[in-house]
Amino acid sequence: AMVDAEGGLSLTIARVVQRLRGSSLHSQLERQARVSLHKPEVKLESLKEDIRDFLKTSGWEKKLQNAVYSELNVFPSPCHPAAPPEHMKEPLAYMRKAQGSWEKRILKSLNSMCTELNIPLAQKRPASEQKELLNKWNEMGTDEPDLSLFRPVYAPKDFLEVLMNLRNPNYENGEQPSFRNHLGLIQVPLKVKDIPELKEDFSELGLNIGQLGIDDSAQVPPEFFENEHVRVGQKVLAEQDSAAAQQYVRQGCPTALRADLWALILNISNQPEDILYYEQLKSNVIQHNLLVDSLIYKDVKLTASNDDYYFVFEDYLYQVLLCFSRDTSVLEHFAYSSATPPKSYIRGKLGVEEYAVFYPPNGVIPFHGFSMYVAPLCFLYHEPSKLYQMFREMYVRFFFRLHSISSHPSGIVSLCLLFETLLQTHLPQLFYHLREIGAQPLRISFKWMVRAFSGYLATDQLLLLWDRILGYNSLEILAVLAAAVFAFRAVNLMEVTSLAAAEAVLADLSTLKVVPLLQIFLFATVT
Repeated sequence: AMVDAEGGLSLTIARVVQRLRGSSLHSQLERQARVSLHKPEVKLESLKEDIRDFLKTSGWEKKLQNAVYSELNVFPSPCHPAAPPEHMKEPLAYMRKAQGSWEKRILKSLNSMCTELNIPLAQKRPASEQKELLNKWNEMGTDEPDLSLFRPVYAPKDFLEVLMNLRNPNYENGEQPSFRNHLGLIQVPLKVKDIPELKEDFSELGLNIGQLGIDDSAQVPPEFFENEHVRVGQKVLAEQDSAAAQQYVRQGCPTALRADLWALILNISNQPEDILYYEQLKSNVIQHNLLVDSLIYKDVKLTASNDDYYFVFEDYLYQVLLCFSRDTSVLEHFAYSSATPPKSYIRGKLGVEEYAVFYPPNGVIPFHGFSMYVAPLCFLYHEPSKLYQMFREMYVRFFFRLHSISSHPSGIVSLCLLFETLLQTHLPQLFYHLREIGAQPLRISFKWMVRAFSGYLATDQLLLLWDRILGYNSLEILAVLAAAVFAFRAVNLMEVTSLAAAEAVLADLSTLKVVPLLQIFLFATVT
């Protein structure tokens, strides 16, 4: 196994080096090394060491460390050298197959909309329209185009139906050892964590550890912890160390430091070249009109525009999402996603590969509620290119997993299974009661998890939840919170007799306090 571990390590190093070699950081480091040659403290006889010392003291070594840390956080550890590339996308063949047929359905829905409405997937905007769009770029929300004919390509509940029908073909007619007693909607045998494992993973949420986001009734007056936590947070920012920032936010972020800490964790620095890249995306939006633009527009109108917290950010959402759909760098995440970007063919060349283009250019077809992934970030970032980069990074690290079929522990299938298993194990009476009355809990919680609770929690609470997603580099906390919400409302839920009544009990989550809920569920539940 040692050889294997070493082989894996050298593969990882090779991949990180290869990824960084083409980055702007690489050229900046080269430039800095050349600059250092003119410094008096750099001597020819100890050139290598002196340059290294210079890069250390001038902060460039830290930048390199953060870039490496970022790569290691995003990319999965390499498979066995002999494993086929699709294993990096998704090791289980039946999951790959299910994802493939789900993509065909989405594409069919998109294409039939094109045909019905007689609208091309993409077309160049006439000059007059380009000029008009440029002029109202910062107030696109004032526009009221008729979108009545457009419909979302799919909604979370359509996706849930697909997940409910997933089966592992190796287990015929449900003869799955140890899995037979799982009575939830998800019928695939994946390993999920139990409460003792979750306690260990989320140990920083322990009841005896200081947290941001708990009430004043705690034993220690919270301001003691808060003042000290802010001081430490400022120190972490001064150090500019991504790994330290990631550890720090597990106990919550002080509001004033959150934007900078999140950016440090995701290694987003908004350099001039990033701003330039964003401007290029913007000019692509101005020049070409895509069918997905109308889907994005409609989604914002249906979700964020009606949200008490987020309607003020409507214009930001259009800017970010329209640019996102044009961003071909997003295609890189398909190397480790079970999904595959959809292809479209130049008219009359169907199936001829040289005439294939990815559509939309970023490979991601938005669904009902997609804009809610961006909305909370608008509270933290007001500079469009920075907001844009933060969203893109959150998407390629986390959110893509919430709408693709995979066996990954942070993938939506595992989250559903974790949620159902936690309820069935720790609240069996509630679980059986809801199941009996036709109100399977997952039917209610699915939409919360797919949206990472955006639009369901009060914003300050949502940001405390997302602190932990970043801190633990995992989405599993979403399933734990969903189960904790059911536990919290269990008494009321035991009295309902229909799905509609159960939904009514859980319709408004805006008064919930995330951290106490998680703590009680994980650390005060008798296991």
